[in-house]
Formats: sequence, structure tokens, C-alpha cells
Amino acid sequence: MPAPGTIRALRAPAGPGVRYDGGVYGGFAVPVHYDPLLAKLITWGGDRNEAAARMTRALDELRVDGVKTSTAFHRRVMTHPAFLAGELHTGFLEEHPELMSPGTDPWLSEIAVLAAAVAHFRCLEETSLRAPQAGSSGRLSAWRRSARPGWRR
Repeated sequence: MPAPGTIRALRAPAGPGVRYDGGVYGGFAVPVHYDPLLAKLITWGGDRNEAAARMTRALDELRVDGVKTSTAFHRRVMTHPAFLAGELHTGFLEEHPELMSPGTDPWLSEIAVLAAAVAHFRCLEETSLRAPQAGSSGRLSAWRRSARPGWRR
């Protein structure tokens, strides 16, 4: 389905056996009336499995933030046993309706881990800013008490 909006950020995949053809960029406003093909991603390899593995890696590297894409669908297809076996025909998607169900973003778990690490670091920093240092007079240095731009107190 068409998904108009503004592409906030774009990271194209690269590497051996990967070709990315796209005319969009971060900040590009996708209009309501457009060809839903914003970019084309092509991979090749010595055999079908190598090409599919490269495509899966390239899809994992591809980041398009701001508009909906079909990246998750293509990732599911690339790893499906019937696709890897070359069992393709015009009724492939009807025969495998599980491919059409919305999937989850594989980056979500990594984002959650990073968010937890940042929250933990901020908590440790808060604790260290309030606690007197061993061997000190119980007073924090002017630097540690001062407001630092971008840091929470």
C-alpha cells in the first residue's frame, strides 16, 4: 500500500553482491500519488542460497525511517523454506499466507537493550552525583555540581 510521508532518515545497504538503486533520501517527501517502488534492492551470489543470504543481510542493513516499507515482508520471504527451495509460482503467497502477516522489526530488541543501557547509565550518574566521594570532605566539586548542558541533574 502507498505510504506517503517524509523519509526522516535513510541508510542504504552495501557490500559484495548488493546493488541498491534508489532516488530517495533523508528529508524526501513521498507524495500521495507516487509509484510505490521507492528503491530497488538487488543481490546475487554463486547460488540461490547465497543470493538470499545476501538479500537478508542487505534488508537488515536497510533503514528507512518515516514511512512504511515492505522490508519486513521481503525479509520473511527470503528466509522461507519454500522460497529457498525455489518452489515459486503465481499462487505462492496464497499458499503461504503466514508471509502476509505483519512481522516485528528485528531491530526492536537491540533498541530496547540500548535504551535500558542508557537508562542504567543515567541512574548510575545520578547516584554518583549525589553521593559524597570517599576521602573527600563530603562536598562535591564545583564541576560535578554545575549544570552541564545536555545532562540530567
